[in-house]
This record gives sequence, structure tokens and C-alpha cells, in this order.
Amino acid sequence: MKPYRSSSKSPFIGPNQPNDIVEWKMHKNFPEVTPSAGRGQVTITDVANAAGVSPSTVSYVITGKRSISVATRRRVEESIRALGYRRNGDALATRPTRIGVLAMAMPPFGGRPVSTETEFFTAASEAAGRHRFHLLLVTHDEGSPVTSTALADAVIVLAVGDDDPRVPILLASGRPAVLIGAPGKHRGLPCVELDFAPAGEDCAAHLADLGHRSIVHLGLPAAPGVRPLHDLTGFLRSSLAIASHRQVRAAFHPCTPSADSVARCLDELLVPGGPTGLVVHDEALLPLILATVERRGLRVPDDLSIVGVCSETVARNHSARLTAVVVPARELGTLAVERAVQQLDGEPVAELELIVPWFVVGDSTQGRKP
Repeated sequence: MKPYRSSSKSPFIGPNQPNDIVEWKMHKNFPEVTPSAGRGQVTITDVANAAGVSPSTVSYVITGKRSISVATRRRVEESIRALGYRRNGDALATRPTRIGVLAMAMPPFGGRPVSTETEFFTAASEAAGRHRFHLLLVTHDEGSPVTSTALADAVIVLAVGDDDPRVPILLASGRPAVLIGAPGKHRGLPCVELDFAPAGEDCAAHLADLGHRSIVHLGLPAAPGVRPLHDLTGFLRSSLAIASHRQVRAAFHPCTPSADSVARCLDELLVPGGPTGLVVHDEALLPLILATVERRGLRVPDDLSIVGVCSETVARNHSARLTAVVVPARELGTLAVERAVQQLDGEPVAELELIVPWFVVGDSTQGRKP
């Protein structure tokens, strides 16, 4: 699908398309189990037999009605993934009237208050209110359920990654759901994804056009169990590719958002012959980097150009308006709720919609002398 660029006024998304048919393949480490004789559809009993548990345990994993051990839950998840079990839509026809709640399942964000997440949740809450729904935030870790028939009419799942184990569970539940992220090959549910690749290209081209010949990307090191709302892998990959094409040296340098870590990073980088442009991937790093640069007597952008990847709020709330890749968090939160409500209303929803963040030139970058 061709991505559509987002603007500060309204999101541009791909046109609705009918849901794709998803074929689930057998997990390479999972024994092949043939569905019960005489039936073409995988049943909850087939899943239970494959996982070595009772059908009621499978039901508890899917609905979240009871606490199940992590080991048992994983066996059931692998069974669902391998067999491609999906709850029959007829089973949902007997559910009671809507309770007026949308659940938003979010993983740990590392305990850091960041503006992007705030904008996302605020917009989602406002959109839910317009449709007369309450928004329920459900924090979870790897072993906890992401869906419950007793809690909500639909589920919005954040920070979905490749081969995410939550996807087959959601498919099996039959619960209307919207994924925020990139579920990889395991699809079958509406997904809203941020496509950062064009912004990465624009960022690298902008700095190269200004005469910068050495650029460093600063971002958080990978942390187990902590997932951001947005994945910048595509942004970094596309930016590095354009930099290489333009004969600009570019690299990624991990840095945590603490004064000591930022000081050490800049000690390593800001040396004679070092980078003249920094691209900061994490908005919690931005104020620390700007403050440290200023304490060292360096001026932005005269001595050092800086680009931020951040929310619109952060981009605007600096003394020097930042050159930035603006994360369209508000559009993302609104669209997620809209797609969940459309499913509840029985309307067709595209399986994949892309929002492209926009690159905005501000006052924190300028040209370099040859």
C-alpha cells in the first residue's frame, strides 16, 4: 500500500480495503496437530489437546477471566499460532449489549513521561468520548492477558512488533481489535502503522544539502520489556542509506536520558573532526542534549545542527524552534479509536493503514561552510 503523508491539520491515510485472508503456518518447533476428524475448522479442543491443557484453560487465556501461569499461557499461545485457531464470529452474536468501554493495552514505556504518549492518549480519549465510549488503559507485561470479554467492547493494542504473541490471542478471542505497530507476517486484524522511512530520507537529505558531512543519530539503547509507541528502525535505515548515497558519514550512538550519560556521549562525539549534525531519536534526550551543548559554550545551529524526532508539542516548545520529524501522535490516537468503533458498527476496515510523519525545517539546523 502506498503511504500517505500526514499533515498538522488532518491525517492522510490509505483508502479502505477489504481485509486480507490470513494463512497461518505451522511453527517450526511445534508438533503438527490435525484438527478433529470430520471438521474443517480448528476448535478450542484442538488447541487444548495440542497445548496439553483443558479447553477451559484455553478459554481463560483468550478471555483473561482467570490468571494463568506464564509457561501455560505460552504453550496455549503457541498452539493458537500454530493451528491458526480463530473464534467463530457466531459465538460473539450472543454477547450482551455494548458496555461502552474501549480497552487500550499498553506495554511498559520505561516509566518516562514523554509528550508523544501523552498526545496519543489525550486524542484517543477525546475520540472515544465523541463516540460515547470510555477509554480504559490496561498496562501489561509479557505474561498478562491483553483481552477480556468482561472489560471492554474492543481492544487497542500498542507497540505491536514482529511475530507479536498477542496477535494470535486477539485473533482467537474474536474481539474487535486495532493494532498500533507492525505485526509482521502475523496479520488478520486492522493495523495502524507509522511509516518513518520517508522522514528519514528527508532528514538525511536536508543535512546533506546544508553541507554536513558527518552525522550521528542518538537514541535509547534496547531495553528488554520496554517498547516505544513508535518504531524508528525504518527511520534510521532510510536515513543512513541516503547519507551513504550522499557521501555523508552517519552512525547510530546509544545514549540514555540522564545527565551523566549525555555528558559522556557528547564527550565522545564533540571532538575535532566529529559530527556537525545530531539527530536525536528520543524526546526525553532532547532537553538534556540542548542544555549540555549550551553549557559547553556551543551554539545551535551555528556550531552544531540538531534535529529532533518528537511530538509537535516538544518541537514547538523550545526557544529555538526545532528542525524535527514530528510524530503524529494525535492523529494516531484518533484513528485507532475510529477504527475500533467502525468494527463495532459492522463497517469494513482496512487491514493496514500508514501514517507518514512530516519533516519540518526549523531554527536548529543551518548550512556548513565547505
